[in-house]
Amino acid sequence: MNDILLSVDALSATYNHAIRALSGVSFTVRHGEIVALLGANGAGKSTTLKAVSNLLHAERGQITEGSIHFDGAAVASVSSADLVRRGLVPVLEGRHCFRSLTVEENLITGAIGRDARRSEVRADLDRVYALFPPLKKRRLSLSGFTSGGEQQMTAIGRALMSRPRLLVLDEPSMGLAPLVVENIFRTLKRLNVDEGLSILVAEQNSTVALRFADRAAVLENGRTVLDGPALELRQRADIKALYLGSPSESAARLSSSSSKAVA
Repeated sequence: MNDILLSVDALSATYNHAIRALSGVSFTVRHGEIVALLGANGAGKSTTLKAVSNLLHAERGQITEGSIHFDGAAVASVSSADLVRRGLVPVLEGRHCFRSLTVEENLITGAIGRDARRSEVRADLDRVYALFPPLKKRRLSLSGFTSGGEQQMTAIGRALMSRPRLLVLDEPSMGLAPLVVENIFRTLKRLNVDEGLSILVAEQNSTVALRFADRAAVLENGRTVLDGPALELRQRADIKALYLGSPSESAARLSSSSSKAVA
């Protein structure tokens, strides 16, 4: 059995056939692994996840070079809806919920695409409520009137209702209190350890991402500049430079340390 669930190889992309967004992104996600995609704002993380989910065209984006394969199949040849049915389920940046639907109605929409029986939907709802207890208390509340943390839990819970094999998360910590972020990442790690769920998470908050990930890839200016075990990357000084230094300082430090890059 091939150990690689997702492979992204030398990926380049543009918007409107003119604005270059990616210039050579490469990484893999193995079965049962959490991989963090790190980088400052504008590094190309969201574009990469949209390409992985075959959603780039919705924003007039185009893949110009490279390839993406999920479970051996070329992502470009599979519709985004079929990808979800095959187990690649994205949770996009911005906590997208149907604001006029209740929390529970939002969750149920995640099961519609897989033609689940009523008993299966009920069992999956109970599972999501066990993972995210605040949602059970708010299950009859309109999503538009819940907190940011509850909306993020709803978005993740809806994705789990699709029974993913690879959960793709874009900036799940954005705009949330540290305690909420900690609880969300602990839940994701629990799903990974207990159920073998593979997770690809793009994060600007490298501190929390590297604590929970198995491996990480760092993007800068649309390309992969570092890739390796999260524990090793967490100890590198140039990771801090990527977030705390100026772009020129960051590039200089990464260039000087490229010979030491983690394999």
